[in-house]
Amino acid sequence: MRIGVLALQGSFAEHVEAFRRLGVPAPEVRLPEDLEGLRGLVIPGGESTTISHLLMEYGLFDPLSRMIATGFPVWGTCAGMILLARHSTAMPHPTLAAIDIAVERNGWGRQVDSYETEIGVPALGGPPFRAVFIRPPVVTDVGPEVSRLAQVDGGTVVAVRQGDALATAFHPELTADLRFHNYFVQIVAAARTDAARTESIALTTS
Repeated sequence: MRIGVLALQGSFAEHVEAFRRLGVPAPEVRLPEDLEGLRGLVIPGGESTTISHLLMEYGLFDPLSRMIATGFPVWGTCAGMILLARHSTAMPHPTLAAIDIAVERNGWGRQVDSYETEIGVPALGGPPFRAVFIRPPVVTDVGPEVSRLAQVDGGTVVAVRQGDALATAFHPELTADLRFHNYFVQIVAAARTDAARTESIALTTS
């Protein structure tokens, strides 16, 4: 199982290292041909407008959109959440629209307003997760098919999942806690199993 990490800009190296610690190959993705053979993809934190521009510049946007439309597992952290949202404010290009949420870019303020806090994430089990927020997006709307995985005080949603698409407003890759990376590995493994089962059913009924 190979999970790619979009390596155009941002904290991609930290994601690669986290998957390495879990024993999961995580090749860096920069060109459309790098998507071949992947079972999932992480879009890291960074500068969302820059990543959006580079997705277009390097010809990755269209093939990735098609893959996501067929159920390809994807996880976005911070800027990645912005790129996966149905609607994001002030973006120069369309988003990948993998998750039915609306977000406001830099909704918590400037870089100096970044902070860390403990959040409960029932889907992960265990103790609270130490979430690192760096100019995070603010989720302003959540569609009916979207699961709210975590919230901060005041009820603001900071982690969501819809099908095999996952998004976090914070940066799990900047902590030593691998539970979110392991959670995505489980999503990818389950999606692969489901795809194999569907293919098997199709073969037996053809």
